[in-house]
Amino acid sequence: MRLVDRALPPRLGVPFRWLLGSSWSTNLGDGIAAAAGPLLVAALTDEPFLVSMAALLRWAPPMVFGLYAGVLSDRHDRRRIVLVANAVRLLVLAGLVAALATDRLTVAGALAGLGLLATAEVFADNTTATLTPMLVPRADLAIANARVQTGFLTLNQLAGPPIGAALFAAGYVWPFVAETILVCAGLLLLSRLVLPPATAPNRERGVLRDIREGFAWTIRHAAVRTLVLTILIFNVTFGAAWSVLVLYASERLGLGALGFGLLTTVSAVGGLLGTGLYGWITARVSLGNVMRAGLIIETLTHLALAVTTAAPVALAIFFVFGAHAFIWGTTSVTVRQRAVPDALQGRVTSVNTISVYGGLVAGSAVGGVLATHFGVTAPFWFAFAGSAVFVVLLWRSLTSIAHADSDAATAS
Repeated sequence: MRLVDRALPPRLGVPFRWLLGSSWSTNLGDGIAAAAGPLLVAALTDEPFLVSMAALLRWAPPMVFGLYAGVLSDRHDRRRIVLVANAVRLLVLAGLVAALATDRLTVAGALAGLGLLATAEVFADNTTATLTPMLVPRADLAIANARVQTGFLTLNQLAGPPIGAALFAAGYVWPFVAETILVCAGLLLLSRLVLPPATAPNRERGVLRDIREGFAWTIRHAAVRTLVLTILIFNVTFGAAWSVLVLYASERLGLGALGFGLLTTVSAVGGLLGTGLYGWITARVSLGNVMRAGLIIETLTHLALAVTTAAPVALAIFFVFGAHAFIWGTTSVTVRQRAVPDALQGRVTSVNTISVYGGLVAGSAVGGVLATHFGVTAPFWFAFAGSAVFVVLLWRSLTSIAHADSDAATAS
């Protein structure tokens, strides 16, 4: 029990423990599906276009439904939204399992199922992100978000994909059975959660007006505006480089499929280091300077990958980058949650989500064009140059993040 209390201080409260348990359970299920979904489609067809649709159907729903999911989470009972979204996921998973067990699953059915799962996940994830600031005092949001991110790294990114691949090798149906059990567990854990009373929203206004309000608030608030702009810009450069990562790993580093997977694993292990150091760092360094250091690390990561041809060096770079990505992501979420009023948490979160995926999509397009015409390292040189320019342009604006707490007090 003492170990549990050290990992999850009692001051975070029992309700947060229920939320965290639900988050960790569903994250493991999502990690299993991240590997099993594409493998399933590839097992059903060797048509490249159809295989690529599996990835598209995973990335498109946040762009299409993200803003509406934010409006819903600010208008309705947030706990109920997550419960309903996970119930929908259970129904879809039950259909996939039944079709696989009876050998009746078609490519179209698999793609439809994966698309529905990803869509339900948008509503579940967007709303879940608004629950932590309802349960945890502002002063403890950093440690609470660090625990949430720990689950994402260890279960979704590190453990989930290899488990999903191993289960798929044992039989196409097993990873989806496992995900069904984990989503069900997450739903049951969340059903124990009791949220504090919230101010009743005005549901008479139109959806577009609510979306505009979320954008307008984001633009007016210096710290959150800077965060969203930074995420958008740096995801363009990141997306450009990472869009050709599989080609970079094989052509530049001489790594096969196992080695390519190792890059992600090493990055996740670096994230665990960031987990251990996060409290120590944020106790000694302002959030603004944490963000500044992170942007420098990301910029130098692109440069180092552009020049190296040694796999061990690249693995070391990914380890450091993984620690940076965890620290950056946790700080970003904490700053946003501290600053945004409860009634706007869903919509501002959805604006952030659109910036994340919009940057990735735009960057991927740029990276593909550059790699086609100038070689596989060209996207990394673009990412380094673009990041360096934006660090200079954004450097002074990042000071507003250091004052996000005082801004939050007046904003709410």
